[in-house]
Amino acid sequence: MTTTTAVTVRVPAKVNLQLAVGPAREDGYHDLVNVFHAVALFDEVTVTGARTRATGGPAGISAEDAGPGPASHIDRVPLDASNLAWRAAELLASETREAPGSRARKPVHLHLRKAIPVAGGMAGGSADAAAALVACNAFWGTGLDRDRLRDLAARLGSDVAFPLVGGTAVGTGRGEVLTPARCAGRLHWVFALSEGGLSTPEVFGAYDRLRPGAPAPQGDPVLMAALAEGDARAVGAALGNDLQPAALALRPALAETLQAGRAAGALGAFVSGSGPTCAFLAESAAHADAVAEAVRAAPDCAHAVTSYGDVPGASVV
Repeated sequence: MTTTTAVTVRVPAKVNLQLAVGPAREDGYHDLVNVFHAVALFDEVTVTGARTRATGGPAGISAEDAGPGPASHIDRVPLDASNLAWRAAELLASETREAPGSRARKPVHLHLRKAIPVAGGMAGGSADAAAALVACNAFWGTGLDRDRLRDLAARLGSDVAFPLVGGTAVGTGRGEVLTPARCAGRLHWVFALSEGGLSTPEVFGAYDRLRPGAPAPQGDPVLMAALAEGDARAVGAALGNDLQPAALALRPALAETLQAGRAAGALGAFVSGSGPTCAFLAESAAHADAVAEAVRAAPDCAHAVTSYGDVPGASVV
């Protein structure tokens, strides 16, 4: 029998083309309509065996910076059991340890190679958790299919299921119920990265204060039609994020970054998710380069990177 010594999984970042947010629920979450779009900015999670007497699950975690953003962002990655990738490995081990043929009693080390900004509104932590599920599933030979992995992902967090799927999808509930959506053609993006992050709970808290009477979230048929037709200009006009006013209230300098992109002719300019990363839709790859050059001059922009979407979800490399 061949013994697997290491598994590496590559997983994409996401940008929210629409993020409609309802009022806070009794459980503390918010109902959402969340149009996820996977972009070519990737983290990698590598699982190897760990030398320890521990029984199953993660025994250690490490991280390295893979760019392209500020090197300091790697300092904000927790290297303990609070890391969502660690929690993903623990959950998979607890669910499969007793299954026939499972090697989930064998402890593992997780290594994160991070290019997705930390606390940047692009679901880097959720992406790492999704990658850890796929990598540990392969390493331990637990044999769970993607539907079962998606069930586990939904238990870990609202954004964890989407990186397993990739492409473009509409998330409802608290974001974990996914319906694939058509995106014709390639969309070209610029992401303006900030030196410091924004706390997602703090942004949602500011949202609740700014919009106490928020209505139930609704999807946007105009956006979905534009995506299906591959009309980048119409997509840009329909982009929206209900959390953007809250992110701007907590970090007013982001307004200058958004304005710099608009002045450079971006088809759409908005805060990605809970921020502080700002996203810009461009007409082409060449136009994306020009927009990136313009937003780099904004005071709060530490770095700008071009990308494209949509791209597939987590995959073994």
